[in-house]
Amino acid sequence: MIIKCPVCGGLQVGRVGSDQYYCWNCFLEFNFRKGMLNLYEVAEDGTLVAMESSSQVL
Repeated sequence: MIIKCPVCGGLQVGRVGSDQYYCWNCFLEFNFRKGMLNLYEVAEDGTLVAMESSSQVL
């Protein structure tokens, strides 16, 4: 299954966990839980910072 980035639509997406993905185009991590899209920025120290708004997966 090919995963596209929900932000930029790019195909350069890698899996970094069992259900966590990273986009090499826009440098965001994301996952899908309970029908919701969760976006995270990667901070300089490597921690994940949740983006303010999540959107429902269509």
